[in-house]
Amino acid sequence: QVQLVESGGGLVRTGGSLRLSCTASGDVDSGAVMRYWRQFPDKQREMVARVTKEGLTNYAESVKGRFTISRDNVKMTVRLDMNDLQVGDTGIYYCNYLTTGSGYWGPGTQVTVSS
Repeated sequence: QVQLVESGGGLVRTGGSLRLSCTASGDVDSGAVMRYWRQFPDKQREMVARVTKEGLTNYAESVKGRFTISRDNVKMTVRLDMNDLQVGDTGIYYCNYLTTGSGYWGPGTQVTVSS
C-alpha cells in the first residue's frame, strides 16, 4: 500500500501563485510516475502534469509555461508550482502515484482562483 499526503492549495487572486506538494509513503517504488490531475467544478477532469523518476515532464496545454512539476526521488515528494493562476484553474487537485499495475490517489486539495 502507498499513502499520499497532500499539502498546499487555497484561495488566490488572478495572477497569483500557489504551490502543491505530495509525499508518498509506504511500499513506494521510486520508479513510479507522479502526476497531478484536477477536477473542475463541472466535474470534468484533466491531467495537469506528470513527472518521471528521470525528471521527464509533460503538461496539459492549458498550463504550459505557468505550472512546473518537480520531484525528489529520495523523499518521494512531488511539487507543483502554479504561477499566473486564472479563474479557469479553479478545481480540486489530486496527486496520483502510478506504477505498472497499480495506482494511488491523494485525497485532493482545493484550489480557488478569484477574479
